[in-house]
Amino acid sequence: QARLVESGGGLVQAGGSLRLSCAASRRTFSTYTMAWFRQAPGKEREFVAAIRGSGGTMHYADSVKGRFTISRDNSKGMMYLQMNTLKPEDTAVYYCAARIGWGERLLAESYDDWGQGTQVTVSS
Repeated sequence: QARLVESGGGLVQAGGSLRLSCAASRRTFSTYTMAWFRQAPGKEREFVAAIRGSGGTMHYADSVKGRFTISRDNSKGMMYLQMNTLKPEDTAVYYCAARIGWGERLLAESYDDWGQGTQVTVSS
């Protein structure tokens, strides 16, 4: 299993930006599909973005496409989520997750490892 630790959350005004980071403690980091999910109060956990092990392929939820950018640095065991033009509806706890394989990447239950989450709050 990979131990995942998120950081970078906080409070920001609508239209602002935040950059989330996820540190993974695993030497085979580059073999894992990595993803960001989020969960707002009273709602189910939802897919935000995923990136393939090589870093060459990404997939975004329609709600964040064009505003968020997922990236990774395999040499450092790090994954990032650059969030621009933030909206109040982006307010949630954001989690990073890891799994083997690219298929079923939208399904939270398909991921093996999860971080503890970081709170993002966007004020209007």
